[in-house]
Amino acid sequence: MGRSVRVIGLIVFLIGCGSDTPKTPVGFVNQTKHSDADLWRIWSAAQNSLAAQINLNPLQAGSTPEMLPGDSRAFSIMPHQLTVEPETDISSRALAAATGLDRANPTGLIACPQNCKVRYTTAYSIYEPAQVTYAASWESSESNFREILEYEFENQILFALGYDVTWR
Repeated sequence: MGRSVRVIGLIVFLIGCGSDTPKTPVGFVNQTKHSDADLWRIWSAAQNSLAAQINLNPLQAGSTPEMLPGDSRAFSIMPHQLTVEPETDISSRALAAATGLDRANPTGLIACPQNCKVRYTTAYSIYEPAQVTYAASWESSESNFREILEYEFENQILFALGYDVTWR
């Protein structure tokens, strides 16, 4: 009887040693018109960029750029069910009413959530749950689409590495 209790105790112990936090699968929740392979190429470009050099405050007006050396740990960060999705651009009429800015349709801008440093933007990142949202009109402009997503993917990577992304 004592041996059975020990074996059961060992089994319970071994089962309990598993990870408490389940890992979400690596990859994207791709709601774009682009392929997953395209998103992976853009992710890889973001990793390479951050491994070379990091600018932590490109959006902080009037400040000196906070340039840091590259961080090779960027290569170890993978997207885990990162949602990538377009949002309909704000209309020129609504933008003008809200800001006084006169811009033709499509405006290339979307409203940014409250945690942003700007009211309207081309794209933004949310970190938990991981999400990148961009103005839908940029999707048809291949080079701009890639640049916009690369920047947002950099933000996702920097956040995962523990950097302060307040001014990104």
